[in-house]
Amino acid sequence: MLKRLALRSSVRHFLTHRTKSSRTNPNNAQSPSFSWPFSAISRRTFHSHKVLAMAEQSSKSASQSHKHTNRLASEHSPYLLQHAHNPVNWYPWGEEAFKEARKRDLPIFLSIGYSTCHWCHVMEVESFEDEGVARLLNDWFVSIKVDREERPDVDKVYMSYVQALYGGGGWPLSVFLSPDLKPLMGGTYFPPDDNYGRPGFKTVLRKVKEAWDTKKDVLVKSGAFAIEQLSEALSASARSNKLPDGLPQSALRLCAEQLAERCDSELGGFGSAPKFPRPVELQLMLYHSKKLEGHGKLGEAEESSKMVLFTLQCMARGGIHDHVGGGFHRYSVDEYWHVPHFEKMLYDQGQLANAYLDAFSITRDAFYSCIARDILDYLRRDMIGPNGEIFSAEDADSAESEGSTRKKEGAFYIWTSRQVEEIVGEHAPLIMDHYYAKPSGNCDLSRLSDPDNEFEGKNVLIERKSTSAMASKLGMPVENYLDILGTSRRKLFDMRSKRPRPHLDDKVIVAWNGLAISSFARASKILKGEPEGAKFNFPVIGVDPKEYLEAAKKAVSFIRRQLYNPQTRRLQHSFRNGPSKAPGFLDDYAFLISGLLDLYECGGELFWLAWAIELQDIQDELFLDREGGGYFNTPGEDPSVLLRVKEDHDGAEPSGNSVSAINLVRLASMVAGNRSDSYRQNAEHLLAVFESRLKDTAMAVPLMCCAADMLSVPSRKQVVLVGPKPSTEMEDMLVAANASYEPNRTVIHIDPTDEEEMEFWEENNKNIALMGKNNFAADKVVALVCQNFTCSSHVTDPRSLEALLSQKPSSGA
Repeated sequence: MLKRLALRSSVRHFLTHRTKSSRTNPNNAQSPSFSWPFSAISRRTFHSHKVLAMAEQSSKSASQSHKHTNRLASEHSPYLLQHAHNPVNWYPWGEEAFKEARKRDLPIFLSIGYSTCHWCHVMEVESFEDEGVARLLNDWFVSIKVDREERPDVDKVYMSYVQALYGGGGWPLSVFLSPDLKPLMGGTYFPPDDNYGRPGFKTVLRKVKEAWDTKKDVLVKSGAFAIEQLSEALSASARSNKLPDGLPQSALRLCAEQLAERCDSELGGFGSAPKFPRPVELQLMLYHSKKLEGHGKLGEAEESSKMVLFTLQCMARGGIHDHVGGGFHRYSVDEYWHVPHFEKMLYDQGQLANAYLDAFSITRDAFYSCIARDILDYLRRDMIGPNGEIFSAEDADSAESEGSTRKKEGAFYIWTSRQVEEIVGEHAPLIMDHYYAKPSGNCDLSRLSDPDNEFEGKNVLIERKSTSAMASKLGMPVENYLDILGTSRRKLFDMRSKRPRPHLDDKVIVAWNGLAISSFARASKILKGEPEGAKFNFPVIGVDPKEYLEAAKKAVSFIRRQLYNPQTRRLQHSFRNGPSKAPGFLDDYAFLISGLLDLYECGGELFWLAWAIELQDIQDELFLDREGGGYFNTPGEDPSVLLRVKEDHDGAEPSGNSVSAINLVRLASMVAGNRSDSYRQNAEHLLAVFESRLKDTAMAVPLMCCAADMLSVPSRKQVVLVGPKPSTEMEDMLVAANASYEPNRTVIHIDPTDEEEMEFWEENNKNIALMGKNNFAADKVVALVCQNFTCSSHVTDPRSLEALLSQKPSSGA
């Protein structure tokens, strides 16, 4: 959720030496200094969202008429619409607001958040619904609301400023700007009134107004200089066209070592509380394990993969996992993965489903495949629209009962012991024991779990012991025990469905859909490897994995139909009641291309590969720095967005540059000639931009470490399947081709009887076209495994192909 920005020391010095109290302790009772610019950022820790007074918020009933309506009422963003009836005279981001600020010569108050953000709700209730605060804002400022998910480009500019100024940030983001949009000062959440030695929002507004009236020129110059320094720091250029020899391997090793040092061997995860499921860390450790295995270091490889598997188990058994409805919450506030921040984000679901699919492909343990299904089935049930579009998020807060005028965090998900007993009936003792549910409440595992007793008497379901251990304790067969768990979860689910649901953000974001498309596509093949006759217990639905492929196709078809302009060949960033005004950003192109490549490799039509290639061309046109290397995050066509950043940090979401580097490596292995060479050169130049990052702070860029190593591999393994499509034989071979965990593998399938396919390959890779012609058999599918410019003898049996792909590489490879 929060990103630390590594800036040059000169930038940090400039932005902090003028601040007399930039690190004010929120618990310090002494009054802070208010010399300009004073400290405005709230230094709250993540778990402080448990403060009861702020966890509850009032809400107006739907039937109540609105006293106020502002310009946000005509917007499509759920977040902006949530503020459409504040007494604050909000503007959306745009020229109307900028013009008003210039005309009145007033500073701008910019508030950035998103619709499922708990602290955004708190600040709205405390300040933006307050008539007195609204008067100050309306008289002294031009106030602008921005949905960070709709305009990540705007958010990036001012989040970078706040992070550089204070070393941290978060949402809601509160920044004061000059009429020409230069930042003057900023922070995150402000309480309404002075408290604990910290300035409240009203005080902040008065101080900014006073400073604007008396020190305007100084403020504007400082803001301009800050943007200038940030622009220089965040748009670095490569000193050469490629990384030094050996750096990819050393960066991969360094990142793995640093993560291993932070691994919690008792409770899982990398680091201490609060614990975030950062899938890129899991991805790197599995990739590193595979590399060690390839070099014959089997013991070290097992240790690396063990950390990931154990973390995935701890997460799945923790309260961060929704045991009743499926899917994962944003993060846990404690070290046990127990009490979560209850919002659910699409980007977590897509990445975590892939992590569990990888774990299953390595271990063949159905525990991991069931969790992957759990996530994907949650998306299919609750997060997919009528046309296949996948929605963005579900809120943490909800009403405790129908008609309630108050919302509480986690209300939809938590249980009293009496509720469990009444709903489950005769199996209540088993369920209570299994999920550590108690009459006094179970949020007692850590002092961080519930420091303010918000969940006293309430239970967040968590599994403390394995299912087999619990079944053994009762002398019961595991299968019977699982049946009871499944039946009981279904009863809890049915009752929970009658509760007021958390707010659903039904905005469709291209980038996040790309992540989910990838996991749906991969699941359609990897889950075919589950044991025959496997039984699933609720909330997992035992669907045929091919339905997951259909979900991926529907989602990508929606994007193609609603968010892509075939004339301009450009994407729009998001959709809700129509495409947003924002253009597609780097992440939208990169994540969608990645999803398209996975869709194609898992049996999708050639059309999706062709579109991925086309989108890569447009991405290069819009975002590539051909001289300096790497990709900017925006097209640079909007003058109101003051920074073009080259993002590298792999955080809750991977960076667009990391994903792009991997996309380029994958595309280079599919096509041939100048296009392939160009892809590799762009990937090399991109990675060279971030040489110092890979060398010095590899743990900040785990996916980029994988990308650098992928590029350094002399030759990716190509699996070429030749035969009629669609057919059962081709499906079986695709399952075999995708069965094992192999991140340096490309799957290509070709039907020589299809003229369009042959034309495509003749144009893009004549070798593939030739392999298709020479190996076609009308009654079977032929598979060839190629690497280092040589191909294996062809095989026609899926088991033989799977065995061939499972062979350990030779030392030369």
